[in-house]
Amino acid sequence: MKALALIISTLLLILTIQACAPLKPLPQTPETLQDIEALLVSEREVPRSEPFRIRAFNPRLDGKWIGNAVSYGFYRKGQAPGVKGPSKEEILEDLNIIVQHWNLIRIYNADEDTRKVLEVIRDMRLPLKVMLGIWLDNEEGRPQVKESNLANLMKGIELANAFPNQVMAVNVGNETQVFWSGHRLDTQTLIRYIRIFRSHTSVPVTTADDYNFWNKAQSQTLADELDYITVHAYPLWNGLSLDTALPWLDKTLAEVKEMHPHKTLVLGEIGWATNYDPSKKGDGQQGTLIKGEVGISAQEKFLTMLDSWIVANQLCTFLFEAFDESWKGGGESTGPLEIEKNWGVFFENRLPKLSFTNYLARKSGDK
Repeated sequence: MKALALIISTLLLILTIQACAPLKPLPQTPETLQDIEALLVSEREVPRSEPFRIRAFNPRLDGKWIGNAVSYGFYRKGQAPGVKGPSKEEILEDLNIIVQHWNLIRIYNADEDTRKVLEVIRDMRLPLKVMLGIWLDNEEGRPQVKESNLANLMKGIELANAFPNQVMAVNVGNETQVFWSGHRLDTQTLIRYIRIFRSHTSVPVTTADDYNFWNKAQSQTLADELDYITVHAYPLWNGLSLDTALPWLDKTLAEVKEMHPHKTLVLGEIGWATNYDPSKKGDGQQGTLIKGEVGISAQEKFLTMLDSWIVANQLCTFLFEAFDESWKGGGESTGPLEIEKNWGVFFENRLPKLSFTNYLARKSGDK
């Protein structure tokens, strides 16, 4: 009888503890699309994982540091998101080029085209890791959730769990907080997306934004939700010349680090364009903001300087970008000079720019 009484009292104690327990975090397995959509629009708080344990972002492959990385946009001439994607043969061609120079790539979207990239890396056993992206657009008129945002979130959860050996980390939202963004999200809305994603996966989670957001006190609430911070910092867009680009970068990152001393920083975008349209002047336009030299020679010099900077600082850095992308900046209607089409170190036809060829030759000669 004493044993039975002990069992009953133990069960009652367990039930009491469960009844008083706080709301449990979301389960680790994906829920249905309807369940997550309902959670996104509901008044229910999406719980933060407590205790919040940092998932370390450690860009290494077979013991080698792979933090000298690159952004990979895979759309070619006549292709664009939601219009037409690349074939697996085209993706393999791209990745065979990339793997000669980088072992870590950043992708901005989570869709079936992205799945193809991950499948090619896995099936061909390519020595590549991926920082996956979940693209989020502005959600005007909430509480309605944007269908594309929900689709990206669900696909991102699926891909992160299906390709654990390829997906090294995930970026939820890109430039959604900085004041000049064209697809701003309310901070608390972004946090809901981040918490839902993080509770359904085990990879390190970040969000990428311009330094002009991360260097302000208002960014601390968002930073507390992340495993590491991804910063965008373009000397060229900020009116800098080649001579002042890296001193400005050092100062800019130091300001972000001072604001977030306990967070790992990753430089998620930096680069130097090879063409732009100086006639596009006005608020926020390239013809007004850009003061430095633009062209093949300037990109070559910047690549050389940036490479030395990365080696010296050992800060994970994603060069923007591998290939030119003509679909960007308004597509064909804006003409070939539009700066958004001209950040690659390879042309859209996958031939290397002379800037990259010369940079590689100089780098090889320095060894």
